[in-house]
Amino acid sequence: MRVLVVGSGAREHALCLALAADPAVTALVCAPGNAGTGMVAEQRPLAAGDPAADADLARDVRADLVVIGPEVPLVAGAADAVRAVGIACFGPSAAAARIEGSKAFAKDVMAAAGVPTAACRTCSTPGEAAAALDRFGPPYVVKDDGLAAGKGVLVTTDRAAALDHAEACGTVVIEEFLAGPEVSLFCVTDGSAVLPLLPAQDFKRVGDSDTGPNTGGMGAYAPLDWAPAGLVDDVLASVVRPTLAELAARGTPFAGLLYAGLALTACGPRVVEFNARFGDPETQVVLALLETPLAGLLHAAATGTLADHPPLRWRDGYAVTVVLAALGYPGHPRGGDVLTGADLPGVLHAGTRREGDDVVSAGGRVLSVTATGADLTEARDRAYRALTRIGLDGSQHRTDIAAKAAAGA
Repeated sequence: MRVLVVGSGAREHALCLALAADPAVTALVCAPGNAGTGMVAEQRPLAAGDPAADADLARDVRADLVVIGPEVPLVAGAADAVRAVGIACFGPSAAAARIEGSKAFAKDVMAAAGVPTAACRTCSTPGEAAAALDRFGPPYVVKDDGLAAGKGVLVTTDRAAALDHAEACGTVVIEEFLAGPEVSLFCVTDGSAVLPLLPAQDFKRVGDSDTGPNTGGMGAYAPLDWAPAGLVDDVLASVVRPTLAELAARGTPFAGLLYAGLALTACGPRVVEFNARFGDPETQVVLALLETPLAGLLHAAATGTLADHPPLRWRDGYAVTVVLAALGYPGHPRGGDVLTGADLPGVLHAGTRREGDDVVSAGGRVLSVTATGADLTEARDRAYRALTRIGLDGSQHRTDIAAKAAAGA
């Protein structure tokens, strides 16, 4: 099987590593990729947000399967364009990808499907935003309606800051605050059959103890020993299957990876957000534990044969990933700094590029380090030890990824 992976982040590096390890994969191309994906896949240039270019490249490399990693090309219609030229594609249509591309659309789908989520209002004027903030009270939750690379959500007790964020975004969804630990659940689906992956937890704030602004994610771990028994079955029944049914009823069936971000409240799981693709950094830990060959799984979802796929197999143990970010992230990250140790085992590249013999930073989240262990403590220790061997001037990372879970707290 010839596979093309579209994207350039740590998620795509993790996907490429898993696909390269699959004996069914005879050729692997990543476009545009980064300094890490170039070590396991052929690199091709690719214009961002151009569905026709995605389809042209898929034909050029004679792909049997295309895997669209990021949300931007999915929302732009990359999967539609690839399928239109007769090539199997893992990723939802542009119409179905609106479940991530518009928070208001996602809320409308959930309301129609009876999916448990936070009460909300969609606001496009300062007056509407002020009324919604008063209705729900602090902590205020203000979400940019559109794509914002994981940085469009503000949770604050400062009403003025909440209003400023709403005005800066334009159209926002303002909702009630959901109290409880958050869980990420990835579900592979062909629009009908569903295979859930291991639940994971990520850390969105830039600083230790969940301080500072939201980011795309600063680390993650799996599995979750503390999660309630039957959580996955509960979420499939109350969230995933009703959402898929509602999208199908609207004539926009969802095939690909449906990501449910959940808050485990005192009243049960509530949806915080949906994504239409593998999430970063949770992908790194989930794929590190997946024993089932990845290409066959994604191809089955892309071709409507997921019901015939065998049950998933998982490795024993735990996985932890820690993100190394550039100076200034998430505001104005500095680029162009030389990295050392970037070729060590467990290092997954995100914002990197090659300049001659050097690997240099080229984004906010520069790379992540993923390690496995017999328990969370061992996995965590291995990840942080590996991180000490990587050099990047001015870099930052959280020191508490999975710390509470490892301590049983």
